[in-house]
Parts: sequence; C-alpha cells; structure tokens
Amino acid sequence: MGTLVIAAESVAPLFLAIFAGIIFSRTKSGSENWVDILNKYALRIGLPALVIASLIRIEPDGGTYFRLIVVNSVYFVACMLLAFPIAWIFRFPKRVKQALILILSYGNVAYLGIPVLRNAYGETSVPVAGIISAVYIFWLLTLGITMIEINGENRLNLKQMLLNVIGNPLMLSVFAGIAIVFFEIKLPKVVTDTIQLFAGSVTAVVLFSLGIFLGLHRAGNLKDWLKALAFSLIIMLVLPSLFYLFLRNSGMDSMQFKATILESAMPLGLTPYALAIQYKLEAHLVSRIVVVSTLLAIVIVPIWMVWLG
Repeated sequence: MGTLVIAAESVAPLFLAIFAGIIFSRTKSGSENWVDILNKYALRIGLPALVIASLIRIEPDGGTYFRLIVVNSVYFVACMLLAFPIAWIFRFPKRVKQALILILSYGNVAYLGIPVLRNAYGETSVPVAGIISAVYIFWLLTLGITMIEINGENRLNLKQMLLNVIGNPLMLSVFAGIAIVFFEIKLPKVVTDTIQLFAGSVTAVVLFSLGIFLGLHRAGNLKDWLKALAFSLIIMLVLPSLFYLFLRNSGMDSMQFKATILESAMPLGLTPYALAIQYKLEAHLVSRIVVVSTLLAIVIVPIWMVWLG
C-alpha cells in the first residue's frame, strides 16, 4: 500500500495541474480559445523542444536502443491495425474506424508520459522516454495519417501529405534530435538552455490546457460515456497487459521495459483529438475518451508503476 501511495504522490502534481485548468474554466476565466492557443504553442514550440531536449541526452555509446525502437514500433503499428477488425466486428461506420486508428495507438506519451517517467524513475529515464515519444510521433504522422487519408472520402494527395509531414514541427524535432545525437553535434550552452526552457514549460501548459478542455466538456448521454469508458480500459489496461505478457521474458533492458509498458498505458492525449477535428472524424467520441482516460489515469498509472516496480 505504501508503494502505491508513493507512486500516486509522484504523479499527483501532474494531475493537480489538470485540476487547476478545470477550476480555471469552471470560473469562466478560460474558453476554447485558450485551449486552441495553448495547444498551438505546445505542438509547434513546446513539444518539439521537449522531444529534442530528451533525445539529445542520449549517449551514442551509452546503450542499445534498436530493440526499444523496434518493439515500440511494432506495438504502435499493431494497435493501429486493430482498428480494422474491431470496426468490422462491431460494424462501426468509416469515421469511427478512422478515429480508432488514433484512439488505439497514440497515448499521451510526451506531455504526460515523459514527466511521469521522470518522476517515477529519475532523469535516467528521460532519454528512453524521448525515444519512445519519437517513435510514436513518427508512426502517427506517417503511417497513421496515410491510413486515415486512404480510408477517407477524399482522394489521397500523396504530394501534399508528404509536404505536411515533412514540414510538421514534431517530425522536424525528431529528425533534429536524431541528427544531433548521430553526428555528435555539440550545441552551445545558450542553445541547449533555451531548448530546455521551452521544454520545461510544455508539460504545465498542456496539462493546464487539458484541464480547461475537460472543464468545458459537455456531459452528453450515458451510452456515449460507457463507450468511452470501454475504449479507455482497452487502451490503458487490455492492450498494455497483452504487451507486458509478450515482453516480460524477452530479456529487454529493465528501464526500457518499464518505460515501454508505462508509456503504452498512458491515456489518450489531445493530439488525436486535434487530428479528429482536422479530418472530420468522430471528434465527440475521441474527446470523451480523452476525458475518461485522463481521469482513470489518476488511478491506473500509479497501479502500473507499482506493478512494474
């Protein structure tokens, strides 16, 4: 019980930031404009800085990350592909099937996952968390977007899609961080300090924004919330548990194993919601899963932390 309390205390500040955003919105101090502005800052500046700051801490000769990259890539792609049999079995319409590509695969691995791992396992976990976040971002913005586009109503514009992916700040941050590590580029201290400054801001900004979003969210009907609860349990308990069983005897490095499983159990973040809005998918379903899974994370994430040790 004591271990569970310690685990809960390590993530409590993160959820208090979310709660502050809820209070802020409930007092009519915040609006949807706040969410939009804060998320644009996070997606275009804060998160790219966080990804770079995490990746540049990797020691080129400090460990082997090939298995970490492959394992998380396989898991991410497998979760995306699950959208098709699930949609077929339950006869979901096309827009729900497209949304499931996002829902089943992309947890809040950066905004929430990196600080959770840092609080749980210390600064040594940050490079590993950065690599996992980079893997998720890469597959989301390449294969994920391609699958959504192919299954959409409009004709696939491959050239425009490639331009959008290449020019995306998140993708650029992944490439920049990898290049810095691979070529052993020594950045001036003033540059790294600036990157760290922006990276340090993004967690509070996004969690506060998520709180505003939750506070402004309409209740809806019970059936919709039960569906959101079911999907939340799938992405935070069922799929990570299967992943855990698959990897537990793989001989994977202990820190990488713990980080991989814990990141796979993160709640759904706002990035899938933003993409659902952009591609006119089932945004209401996605938003409710964001709400439910984030609230469940207050309990589920500490339980995973205790289980993993």
